[in-house]
Amino acid sequence: MALKLGINSSQAIGQALKRNPYAPSVPCHRVVKSDGRIGGYCGKAQGNIKKKIRMLEKEGIKMEDNRIDLGKYLHSFS
Repeated sequence: MALKLGINSSQAIGQALKRNPYAPSVPCHRVVKSDGRIGGYCGKAQGNIKKKIRMLEKEGIKMEDNRIDLGKYLHSFS
């Protein structure tokens, strides 16, 4: 997202997502790290990451070794 927006900071994206007042209607929980790991923009606490994983799994996203297969689930911003 950062690259597509022309900014040089994935942290800025994380901070914006963390402050999403419309979650989960605007599904910021679907944003993951570029290597498929879940990431913890909603806070580093393990409970928050587990909550994000549960939300993704409820939507049918499968994980293997705590990673999402980006070849299968990656959205292209072209």
